[in-house]
Amino acid sequence: MNPLAKLLEAALFASPRPIPTSELAALDAEASPAAVAAALDELREHYDVDGHGVELVDQGGGWQILTRPEYTEAIERAQVAMRPHRPSGAALETLAIVAYRQPIGRAEVSEIRGVDVGAILKSLLERGLIEVVARGEGLGRPLLYGTTPLFLEQFALRHLDELPRVDELAVALSQPEEGSLGEPGHPVASGGA
Repeated sequence: MNPLAKLLEAALFASPRPIPTSELAALDAEASPAAVAAALDELREHYDVDGHGVELVDQGGGWQILTRPEYTEAIERAQVAMRPHRPSGAALETLAIVAYRQPIGRAEVSEIRGVDVGAILKSLLERGLIEVVARGEGLGRPLLYGTTPLFLEQFALRHLDELPRVDELAVALSQPEEGSLGEPGHPVASGGA
């Protein structure tokens, strides 16, 4: 591996978050953007070809060294890795509304959910999953929320365009019609009498 690839590897290994290419380029003032891109490719190939238990992933607006998916379950089972706090169902619903409708205000999110979401928005702000992105034009100039790079990282997305389309979600969440179990494209019930 070339010295620049080693430097990038050390920085990526030390970071708990994805590092944007621009920050990686700042590690070596003499490295061109093409040299940084080539070093990242070399590093990714090194992990892939040599069969390492980690991989270099482009997500959340930057690069990160992560455990390969095939080892995640064993590591979690052994409780070796620190488990992130998982958002509640209500928090995930609120987060989905913000992700798909951003920029969006508290009143609109509350209207969609049918309940006050002030506490949930505060929790999502504290966790760094959403942020205030603008002020609305309406009465009182309400705060408008959007997702953050940490949101992308937590959901393994490179950008918001990778969110499932709403029509895809409707199909995935629809209930199979009665009598359709076992037909192609429908899940088969397991176990039981």
